[in-house]
Amino acid sequence: MFKLNKETAVGLFVLVGLIAITYMSIKLGNVQLFTDRYYSVHANFSDISGLKINAPVQMYGVDIGYVKTISLDQDKGMASVTMMIDRQVRLTDDAIVGVKTSGLIGDKFLKIAPGGLGDPIEDGGSIFDTNPAIDLEDLISKFAFGKV
Repeated sequence: MFKLNKETAVGLFVLVGLIAITYMSIKLGNVQLFTDRYYSVHANFSDISGLKINAPVQMYGVDIGYVKTISLDQDKGMASVTMMIDRQVRLTDDAIVGVKTSGLIGDKFLKIAPGGLGDPIEDGGSIFDTNPAIDLEDLISKFAFGKV
């Protein structure tokens, strides 16, 4: 019968543990390695308060992608967002994207209202019609001080 010594058993245990940690890191971290499942779409917003990287992108309430990058375009005075959209979903250039909140004080996400008559957006294309995030604190202060 084959008998392992203690060092070999510990080495195998550590190796299996490292493989499990690597697998879980990739799965839970939503890392997309060697995949062409998504294509990128850009949009510029005047305000994206609370939106974070890896926030979901939805259409009709269904997740169709995620936010890849958020950056500041100082030349235009806008926040630039890059979204990764599932290749099975075809967007047109007359689509409208807005920053929405899930629940009353929930996380922010992007909601796309599809167009229909525009040209299809290719990889690296842009959506030009955007709606900024609604600032609840600003709305409450306006209501409280009678400036509505």
